[in-house]
Amino acid sequence: MNQGPENRPTQLNLQIDPDVAEGRYSNLAIINHSPAEFILDFTRLLPGLQKAKVHTRIVMTPQHTKMLLKALEQNLEMYESTHGSIKYDKQSSEKMGFQVGKD
Repeated sequence: MNQGPENRPTQLNLQIDPDVAEGRYSNLAIINHSPAEFILDFTRLLPGLQKAKVHTRIVMTPQHTKMLLKALEQNLEMYESTHGSIKYDKQSSEKMGFQVGKD
């Protein structure tokens, strides 16, 4: 949690609607950006289909996108320290639309 001006943890009370709490499965994310924002479109690509519907679109500032990236990196490190390294097949990920850098 963030530290407040008096070095106290900030409390955040989240409310989530039941349909949102169910979540959405996504195996494909399309990322676009402009100087002012990043647009993340989440979808599912199913075998044998050439068409995919965007189920969720998130629009973020570049600063918030970078903060999200750092939070994801930290959480992946914690996950892998507990469960082991996550393996992925670079060829398969590129076929699904993900452009993954070299490790």
